[in-house]
Amino acid sequence: MYKALVLAAGMGSRIRPVAGDLPKPLVPFGGEPILAHNLRWLASSGVTDVWINLHFQAEMISSLVGDGAGSGLHVRYIFEPELLGTAGALGNLGDIFNDRMFVIYGDSILRMDLGALLEKHADTDADVTISLFDRDAHAHTGIAGGRVEIAPDGRVTGFVEGALPPDGGGRDLVNAGVYVCEPNIKALIPPARLVDFGRDVFPAMLARHDPLFAHVIEPDGYCLGLDTPESFAAGEALLASGRIKFS
Repeated sequence: MYKALVLAAGMGSRIRPVAGDLPKPLVPFGGEPILAHNLRWLASSGVTDVWINLHFQAEMISSLVGDGAGSGLHVRYIFEPELLGTAGALGNLGDIFNDRMFVIYGDSILRMDLGALLEKHADTDADVTISLFDRDAHAHTGIAGGRVEIAPDGRVTGFVEGALPPDGGGRDLVNAGVYVCEPNIKALIPPARLVDFGRDVFPAMLARHDPLFAHVIEPDGYCLGLDTPESFAAGEALLASGRIKFS
C-alpha cells in the first residue's frame, strides 16, 4: 500500500487568465481536470491512499473528487486556513505521515515510473528522493527554476539557479515535482509555519549531509508544469503533436 500527498492548495494566481474562477487542479487539460489525470496515474501506479491539501476553492475540489472511489483510491482532505507551503503541507499531516510517502505537485501532469523511483529510494537508503527531468531529453513545458546537481550515484550535491552556462556544464536536470519522503524529515518542518521543500528543507538536508538523492525519470517520461498561460499553451501543443500520451 502506497500513500501520497497531492499538493492542491495554491491560489493559482498566474494561471488565472486560463482558469477563471477554477482552482488550478480543476483546470481542464486534454478533456479532464489536471487533478483527474494525476489521481488516475497514482491509482495505476499502486497508490491506494491519497491526502489532498486544500485552501482556495476547497469545496469545489472536494465535491468533484469525493472519496476517490471513482478513481480507485481512498481520498481524504486537509484544509489549510493559511497556506503552509510544499513541505509545511506534509508536516501538517501529523501522525498520518508515519511512514514512507509520495508528495506530488498538483499543478503538473507527468508520467514516470513510480516503482523505479521507489527502487532508487530504497537502494540508497535516502531520507528524500527527488524525481528529475532533463530539459534536453524529456518533453516539458519550460518549467522555471534552477537545475539540480547530482553525483554519479544520484546523491544531490546542489541547486543552481538559472540555465546552464554556454559551455554546457553537464545535464540540465530539473525538479519534476514528485518526491519520496521518510517521516524522519519532520524534524526539518516546523509546525504551523510556511515551509518549502526547495527553499527550506532541501538546503537544510544538504547542510546536514542528510541522504538526499535524485532519480532521473525514464526516457519516455515527461513533466508538464501547467501554472502559467504560457506553460499551459506549451502543454496543449505537446498533446496536439502526439509527443505526450496519458496512457
